[in-house]
This record gives sequence, structure tokens and C-alpha cells, in this order.
Amino acid sequence: MDSTRERSSGSTSTRLPGRRPAWLRGTARRVLALAGVVVLVVVLAVSCGGARDGAATVPVLGDGPDAGVDGVRSASDATGGTLRVVTGEIDSLDPQRSYQPGVWNLMRLYTRTLVTYSSEPGSTGDLVPDLATDRGTTTDGGLTWAFTIREGARFENGRAITSRDVKYGIERSFASDVVVGGPTYVVDLLDDPANPYAGPYQDEAPDRLGLAAVETPDDLTVVFRLRTARPDFPHVLALPSSSPVPVENDTGADYGRDPVSSGPYAVTSVDAETGIVLDRNPQWDRAADPIRSALPDRVVVRTGMSNLERDQALLAGSADVDVSGMGVHAATTSRLAEGAGGEVPLADRVDDVTSGAVRMLALPTDVAPMGNADCRAAVVAAIDRRAVQDVLGGGDNAVRTSQLWPRALAGGPEEPDPGPDLDAARAALAACGQPEGFSTVLAVPDAGTSIEVAEEVSGQLAAVGIDARVTPLPAASFYATDVGSPDNVARNGYGIVLATWSADFPTPSSFLVPLADGRSVSAVGNTNYARLTDPALSGLVDAARQAADPGAARTAWAEVATAARATDAYVPLVETRLQLLAGQRLRNGVVMLPYAGYDLATAGVR
Repeated sequence: MDSTRERSSGSTSTRLPGRRPAWLRGTARRVLALAGVVVLVVVLAVSCGGARDGAATVPVLGDGPDAGVDGVRSASDATGGTLRVVTGEIDSLDPQRSYQPGVWNLMRLYTRTLVTYSSEPGSTGDLVPDLATDRGTTTDGGLTWAFTIREGARFENGRAITSRDVKYGIERSFASDVVVGGPTYVVDLLDDPANPYAGPYQDEAPDRLGLAAVETPDDLTVVFRLRTARPDFPHVLALPSSSPVPVENDTGADYGRDPVSSGPYAVTSVDAETGIVLDRNPQWDRAADPIRSALPDRVVVRTGMSNLERDQALLAGSADVDVSGMGVHAATTSRLAEGAGGEVPLADRVDDVTSGAVRMLALPTDVAPMGNADCRAAVVAAIDRRAVQDVLGGGDNAVRTSQLWPRALAGGPEEPDPGPDLDAARAALAACGQPEGFSTVLAVPDAGTSIEVAEEVSGQLAAVGIDARVTPLPAASFYATDVGSPDNVARNGYGIVLATWSADFPTPSSFLVPLADGRSVSAVGNTNYARLTDPALSGLVDAARQAADPGAARTAWAEVATAARATDAYVPLVETRLQLLAGQRLRNGVVMLPYAGYDLATAGVR
């Protein structure tokens, strides 16, 4: 997932008529105006659960560092209480419109998909059946996929969930004029270019056959016929954008105001002051849901909070879990290093993970002189990753990497962690016909840390005569139209692009294909930032996709990563490291690696 997908569309300020729980009816709840001490403000703003859920009556839980990474932090099966969640701005509560992992974590409470990520500690990157009885079957190498829906699953309105509801939810992603902002993998994989499907709102057929590539022969069977074979297609179906939607309750662009639940909780209130409130869905059947433990009686989500405000809420005991996927603020990191926390050290409440977000330099091969492999090699040899790591706050915030492979994925190429070699850089410059160096433009998002990294890199390159002029571009349009448009990159001579890339799925293919497969280059929103179009590299991608054995597939993807890295068109620098801080009373804290936070599907407070 590139950093443009971490965006927001402003907070929602609506209430759902007739669906507020009894404890909210007739009550005028207001948040005190911002004044004085941040901690006090956060305590007042976030504590929505009443005195019996307050932090003062609950001992601070610890369990030790990294207890939730491969285990369960403060295990408990007790039900009840209010889970208090904090996050930043959210883009949408509509499952087909959100593109934020933190919101996807929240959606595990009110949306279900055919398959989803496991809640088992240490295995959260694995797919398991959810609405379906298995992880899907294919008899033709991933071109056709069939799923059977388990019986007993119902929407909050009491109606049984059918295959047609799954199909309709997927069809909504095709309505680019109404449902915008979410992933479009299903469009790319299921649409017919010769006869594009415009989505359900423009489907004027009397019998509304809908998307032809998705078949529903009966209420419990759904069959997908893909344009090209995708062995990892179930990962697409694990996205909330593939969740079922009842057509009779679809309100188009406004569906996020009142999404219909298929999970253990239903959204009962959305308010800018009191936050998002989710109450138990009485139609949810625990026996028909093997994933979610649904321990709290209620979940209250406070949105629009800054990183520091979220940390203060966790420290003060007025919040239990942060689902932003951002980890703690630098100021909080320093407190962790100092061993603060009183009777239970803060370090005992922290789970340390790498995020999968790799900050890298891309050297577009269609911008001179980066079309010359020796010129690219000169850039690679001059880079000092340790200095970049220091700019980002050191090892607590970033892990050095020279490979196109996130650390959490097993089976990747060996990490040599090379240092700068200025003699090699000068020799490469001579080989590319630029012995005195050259000038180029270093495009960077207009954000504080990104500019600092770019300036550090520019200084390193200057040591060998490469003049890389740092050019900040608007963060909002950086990935979509500035560096996401190959024509714009070539026109402006962006010879180096500082990008942050992370995949939507915890698989090698999801990370590598958008960067290295020549067929992934697009006119807008392009993610093949280096414009690698080598047919041999695309051939390695095809071989990896066709590998049936998981071990062989992993080896094949490692070959793709090695080959892409050998072009010197990408210069990986660091992978973001996160410290997740558990609230004082969080129980059943399991780190959900795909969403870089604690799994809300298992979290409790008793």
C-alpha cells in the first residue's frame, strides 16, 4: 500500500435515526473544549463508557515486551465492558470505500468476508475461512474460484446472507461514479475490457444479471471467473471491499452512514463528538463465526486524534487500543527508552513490529541518465542507509534494508546491509560517461520526515558529484498524479523519486508485482515508479505465479526480488518500525500484522 492510501475524507457528523442504544437516548453528551493539559482533554474526550469501565478501578496490565506478537497479551475470555478505541481521521465506514488498514481492522467487527486473516497469535498473516466453509477451491491454477457460504450467517436485519449479497457487494466497487476511494482489484480481475461493467446503479437489465464474471448458481455457492489466473485471489476476497451488502439497504454514496452489519457488532451512532459507537448485533451467531470472540458489550471509537493525543489517551488509561497503524509518537518512544511507567514499566506494554512499509528511492529508467545502468549503480553505491536511519530517529523507528522484501515475509533474499562505497560510485560514474557527476531532480512528498530524508540523500550523492535537487510535491497528489504519471515524471525530469511502498496483502506477489512487472505500468496512479519493463523480469513474475507448491513459489518470488534489485532501479533504504502500546486494561491483545495493530476481533477489557 503506498502512502497515498493513508488518506482521509474528513470526519463524519451524522447519527443513525432509530438505532441509538438505550444508554444514548435522551442524553446530550458533549466533549469539553480544548484547554490546558492534553492528557486531561484526552481523558474527557475518550472516556465514553461510564465509571465502571474507567481506568482508576482497573489494574495496569503488562505481560512483558512483545507479548502480543507471537502470543496473547493478558489473555481472558471474560465478556462485557466497553472497548475504547482511538484513531486518526477515517476515510469511510463503507466497506467498499475505505482504503485504510486501521479502518479495515475496525470493519472486522461489523463486516465479514468469504475468507479473512487469522486471529491466531503469530499466524495473523494467514488466511482462514470466514463466511465460506473453506479458503476456496480452484481446479485450473487460479483462473476459476468457487466458494460455499456457511449456513447460519445473517445480517443485522435478520436476513440470511446469500451468495448474491457477496456478489452485490463486489459489484459496488465497479460503480466508480458513486462508490469511490476503495480498492479496485476486483475490477481489474473480473471486468471484461470489451464490455465493461458499470456497476449495479447503471444496471438496467430487467433481471439484473449483474457482473457476468461472478456466478451464483444457488444461495450458498459463488463462483469467480478471473481474466487471468491468480493463485492469491483469496487475499483480494479478504478485503472488506469484498464483503456482502444487502441490495435493499444500499444507499449508494451514503451507505457508510449506516452500513448493515454481518458481524458481531452493528454501527449504532456516528458523531463527531461522541465518536463511533458499535453495539452487539443480536443476529450474530457465534457458532457460525469461528474468527471473532466479540468480548466487549460495546465498542466506542474516537476519531480525528493526533498521534500524540492517541498516545496520551493510552498512557492516561482513557483508551484501550489505537488502530491507526502508526505506532507511538517519537516523544512516547523516548519515554519507553527511559523505562517510565511506574509499577508496570511502559516497555512491558509494548509490542515491537516492522510495518512492511519500505522507504526507497526509485530511479525511473525513462528519465536521463537513469536509463544507463552504470549511472543507477553510482547512486546505489553512494547511499548511506545508516545515516538515513538516524534521520528517522534511529533503530527504534526504522530498520535498514537493501532488499525489495518486507522483513515479516519469510523466505526472502539474504540481507547484506551494505554501507556506502564512494570509490565504487565514482567508478560507476566514469563507466556511465559522467565522471564529474550529473544533475537530476529528487521528487519527494511535501512532508517533514520525507523532506529530511531527501535532503540527507541529496547530501550523500553530492559527495560524488551527483546534484540531486530536492523538489517537494503536494502530498495529496504525489502518488496519484505527480510521480504516478509516467508522462509527468518524464516531462519534469524526476530522475529520483523518494517513495514509501507497502503491499495490500502480506504476500511477496502483492509487494513485488506493482513495482517490478512491466505490465503494471499505468498512465495514472502508476506504482512501477522505476518503469521496469524488462520482459525477462515479467517472465520471472509469471513463473512465480504459476508455482503450485508454496515453497517453490516463495523461492520463485525471491528470484523476482533479486532480479528487480539487480537492476539498481530501486534503492531500498529502511522499513518502518512500529511500537504498539497496549492500553492499561487491554486484554486478549493479539498483534494483527496485516493491519499493524491489535486485532479488534479478539480484544477485550475484562
